Amino acid sequence: MSLGHTEVTTTALFDLAESGEDCGIRDVLDRLGDKWSVQVVVELSRGVRRFRELQRALPGGISQRMLTLTVRRLERDGMVSRTVHPTVPPRVDYELTDLGRSLAHLVRTLTDWSLQHHDAILDHRARWDAAQPPE
Repeated sequence: MSLGHTEVTTTALFDLAESGEDCGIRDVLDRLGDKWSVQVVVELSRGVRRFRELQRALPGGISQRMLTLTVRRLERDGMVSRTVHPTVPPRVDYELTDLGRSLAHLVRTLTDWSLQHHDAILDHRARWDAAQPPE
């Protein structure tokens, strides 16, 4: 990201924090912060998936109901498209939209940052924990 872009984004976030308004940002962040949405976006960034393929690919064993709710919410938000093919039985494919791909790009950047700083974060946690009095 360019410095100018960072300054604009940071300024906008600080302005919102000071005003006490979120202009819908909280709603979007809540969606992205739920347990499954980002994992579905990451998996779909690898390509088109059928429902069962998507379900099997997600770590942690997502239920059919939860996956259905998650992809519907992502579809409603414009991040996932659902295509029903007129076959017997019907085949349904899920894929990221342009909006979803732009999110996948950001998630990839966050993942790269996490991997780069993982050891430092663990070191800071260990030092902080060691400095805390026992309960």
